Amino acid sequence: MSLDTLISHNLGHASRPIHDGGCALVLMGGGARTAYQAGVLKAVAGMRRPAGPGFPFRWLFGTSAGALNATYLASRSAQGLDALDGMAAFWAQLRSERVYRLEAPSWVRASRLLAGWTLARQVRQHRALLDTLPLVDTLHKAIDLRQLESALESGVIDGLGVTASSYTTGEHWTFCQTANRCELRPWRRPGRRAEFQPITIEHLMASSAIPFLFPSVPLWVEGHLEHFGDGSMRQLSPLSPAIQAGARRVMVIGVGQPQRAGLAPAHAGQPTAGTIAGHAMASVFHDTLQADVEQTTRVSQTLARLPPDLAAALPYRPVEVLAIQPSLSLDELAMKHLGELPASTLNTLVGLGALDDARGAAGSAAALASYLLFEPGFVQALIQLGEHDAWRRKDELTAFLAGDAAMGRHGPVT
Repeated sequence: MSLDTLISHNLGHASRPIHDGGCALVLMGGGARTAYQAGVLKAVAGMRRPAGPGFPFRWLFGTSAGALNATYLASRSAQGLDALDGMAAFWAQLRSERVYRLEAPSWVRASRLLAGWTLARQVRQHRALLDTLPLVDTLHKAIDLRQLESALESGVIDGLGVTASSYTTGEHWTFCQTANRCELRPWRRPGRRAEFQPITIEHLMASSAIPFLFPSVPLWVEGHLEHFGDGSMRQLSPLSPAIQAGARRVMVIGVGQPQRAGLAPAHAGQPTAGTIAGHAMASVFHDTLQADVEQTTRVSQTLARLPPDLAAALPYRPVEVLAIQPSLSLDELAMKHLGELPASTLNTLVGLGALDDARGAAGSAAALASYLLFEPGFVQALIQLGEHDAWRRKDELTAFLAGDAAMGRHGPVT
């Protein structure tokens, strides 16, 4: 978040009384890796139960697979803390076949030519390397959009935001659905925009449309169609929508990881297809979270240090942020579960050389596979890691969600 975002938003609302709008939840993207978020939130449910069963977030914002998680939670928010447990249960029973389909015979692993021919056929049929119709069916079964609208109208939550990136214009959009009582207005910043419209399964498919792997999705914006892909592309300010919504406290869960260099051999030689694909995927999901949290924290700490009389006269207030990211490398975790990939996916990637670890490319192969490993072993390992990382910070999380944490104590943690 930039200083311009913080000040411009609050100046635009200067005529309104400033109040604590509650806590916003921001969920970053990362394919199958976002099962980690389910583990963090399952732990949060366990911590919060002594204080009552109420749902702890007023606003939810998500990107890519994080948008699927945010919408799932918003649609079940009337269940209170049970919604957080429910999301972990949903991930636990998920399988790759319920997310995507890749039709490929076992002999595609014999050569790059055969694997390439298989993928070319997929692209002709589905406009992408993978068929995502299974995910459409899964989302329709898991997310009740009528319950989302009911939660908004009854005041359980104030709003839901889903981000996607326009292939048509290059702009980064946040689509928001709020209750009728909400006074929030659309905003526009360089390269970033917001529009208010009911969230649909199409919005979720657009937000999670990993380039090349998943097909783009057309959405109506300002009276015309634009084609959208994964919201992680060009996402420079992931906290901005929550700040624009007036949240004074923002909990954000990323799926970045510690430095990957430890997985790379000292003399790796020429990069393999797996190395290049893994690097390209990491670029799509380039984690800007830490920089955004650091800048938000610096700005908020500066505001908090102003003399009380001056601070009271200003039309803006500090924003408190608590960020959680994995304490272990998700690439390394995925490396242990490569064999769980569906046979067709595994055979095709082997045929392309994308899982070739003969030349020390195992780390990059795992990085690529980690976005596609919607399988029990990897998912459960991610959930357990999320729970561990959250419980390790129980005191911080409990104080933060209760609204009595001290400003500036919660910076980015990796």
